[in-house]
Amino acid sequence: MYLPAQFAESRIGELHRIVRENALGMLVTHTPAGLEANHLPFFLDGDMLLAHVARGNPIWREVRDGDQVLVVFRGVEGYISPNWYPGKQETHRRVPTWNYEVVHAHGTIHVRDDVKFVRRVVALLTRQHEAGQAQPWKMGDAPPDYLDEQLRHIVGIEIRLGRLEGKRKLNQHHSEQDREGAIQGLESRGNHGLAKAMREATPPTS
Repeated sequence: MYLPAQFAESRIGELHRIVRENALGMLVTHTPAGLEANHLPFFLDGDMLLAHVARGNPIWREVRDGDQVLVVFRGVEGYISPNWYPGKQETHRRVPTWNYEVVHAHGTIHVRDDVKFVRRVVALLTRQHEAGQAQPWKMGDAPPDYLDEQLRHIVGIEIRLGRLEGKRKLNQHHSEQDREGAIQGLESRGNHGLAKAMREATPPTS
């Protein structure tokens, strides 16, 4: 990933936050057929990413235990118009751009085709994503025979993390007035998540 210094994010807390808040990761693997991408919800468990795939998905048969893989997590993102920059009105030396947060998780993949592992992954994902519900669904709500049947149709995936690489491209290199103009432009169009991230981003010190 191209990573200019002003956009590099190395704080582990921020990297973990982006992963947890944007759990649908893109798993990139190299298979006999070439590069493959699968989109899976992941649970961050210490230095591991846990997920599951449908048994009918060939990916779990195509990878070898310990293969190097990449999982990409995209956070807030959006288009930035040069018309939002006050500086554009003065010099017209501004261009469009795209701001975003992203984490690249590098590690090794390990297939876990056992029901105990899969049950734990489903339980962890369920608790994480049901937490905001008024009446959270839990695995015990389903009839045991039905749940056992569903679990037999999925296979566990474990990614043992080697490194996390983060990028937060949030206009840090622009003037304060141009950053504020872009933030207001985003807010006027309802992109409050990206506006908030830009407002909290720290510009590089001069």
